[in-house]
Amino acid sequence: MAGVFGVIVSGRTPIEVLPVSDTEFTCEIVSADSINHVVVFLTGAQPFPEGIGGSVYIRWPTDDGGNWHYLGFICNQKPSAIFKVAQLHKSDASHSGIFGMQMQTYSSGCAQIGINAESLSAIEGRLAAEGTQASQQSTLVEFAEKMIRNLINHTESFSVRLPNPSGGSQEYIPVTAFQSWYNSFSRRFQANPYFWRALNNS
Repeated sequence: MAGVFGVIVSGRTPIEVLPVSDTEFTCEIVSADSINHVVVFLTGAQPFPEGIGGSVYIRWPTDDGGNWHYLGFICNQKPSAIFKVAQLHKSDASHSGIFGMQMQTYSSGCAQIGINAESLSAIEGRLAAEGTQASQQSTLVEFAEKMIRNLINHTESFSVRLPNPSGGSQEYIPVTAFQSWYNSFSRRFQANPYFWRALNNS
């Protein structure tokens, strides 16, 4: 899966993420002290296998090698994500032993991005490190936009035109249309909390 992932640090050229095993990928970011945000993305060269996503971690340079901060994930339905990492080096990283020995060495002064290809069922619900609000906020905005658009698309199909007492006619949407949308959305959400990523907003 070489050339599958890329990383962009604001103000710098893209960085290729290289495989170190069948499921582990890494890259180094020089001058780690000046990092504010990183974007991790699928290049389009190859999608994830069905049901697989990439959990994204960052490790800051320390004398003992350091542990990893979990940032979030990417998948076929969410092929890119932006993470705010500027303050993470001030907090303790809690993830250790998640990568093999191939990920243990990196250059002095460099931060390391690690991507672990694993099942989405294992990734979803994992809490990102505190301070990565850029990713969390964008996900909430995306969810809200897709939910509202899905509601509009659903209820519009139930609209009826009725006479207006003041003349002419007016379109109305029956309350039952909202109830049927809610029942359907809730059922799908319970079956898969991330089903909305595949919704078409057109």
